[in-house]
Amino acid sequence: MSESRRPPHEAPELTAATRRLLLGYQRDEETDQVIYRRLARGEKNEANRRILERLANDEKEHAALWARYTDRRAGPRRLKVLWYSLLGALFGYTFVLKLLERGEYVTGRAYRALVAEVPETQTLIDDEQNHEDRLAELLDEERLKYVGSMVLGLNDALVELSGTLAGLTLALADTRLVALAGIITGVSATLSMAASNFLAERADGRRDALKSSLYTGAAYLVTVVALVAPYLLFPRPLYLPALGAMLAVVVLIIFIFNYYLSVAKSLPLARRFWEMAGLSLSVAVISFGIGLLAKKILGVDL
Repeated sequence: MSESRRPPHEAPELTAATRRLLLGYQRDEETDQVIYRRLARGEKNEANRRILERLANDEKEHAALWARYTDRRAGPRRLKVLWYSLLGALFGYTFVLKLLERGEYVTGRAYRALVAEVPETQTLIDDEQNHEDRLAELLDEERLKYVGSMVLGLNDALVELSGTLAGLTLALADTRLVALAGIITGVSATLSMAASNFLAERADGRRDALKSSLYTGAAYLVTVVALVAPYLLFPRPLYLPALGAMLAVVVLIIFIFNYYLSVAKSLPLARRFWEMAGLSLSVAVISFGIGLLAKKILGVDL
């Protein structure tokens, strides 16, 4: 039996700290195994499913290797499994795989510090590198093909509707009236944006023009619902707190969407976030001022 494959009782004596560290790695490998298997069960593409199952089997072997040194069983981290399953349902498997890939990179660096004490660690380092190569093969998720359409719908809704709601807040001074106007404006704009996107894509000769327009419309409509919600939740006289909540939702949506893009497509987060946030909030502030000015000039007092 080679030295790198000898059982625990023949392995070098490990310190208590190292044994605890290996036990944590063992749990991490078990956790990743469960996540990969869940992703595989939900994947319709047969080639992708086989790759995910191979990844799960690799993680199982890694956990078994650490178990030889720790001489203990270690179950998966259930909360992490549930969290990643939720992320997969919301953002797709590409997002989850990219997050796991980041974890593989950090784990690979940590493993290198153990090679001298645990020689078999080098095998795991090689496997982790293979994981990154296999993960790259999986990045062919449909929703990523329509990110441009989603950005179009999301950005237009954030800029146009946040500005409209901010202006109406001062003009109408009533959360229910603002919500009513926002719903009418938002639904109309959703249909208009989807139709315009469909015609533009058709003019460019794209066969998937309908699907592209649906992604644009869906992103717009979801944004409309999120921005109007504060005006439905706050009492009628509290239109200024509703405005503040709406602007907070704008910033939150921009952060979530840009974080998704930064992970799924390896794009910079900070610059894109501040660009979108600055544009949307600037329009909202200008519209708020226009609403205040229009109400004063026209002498409207609702």
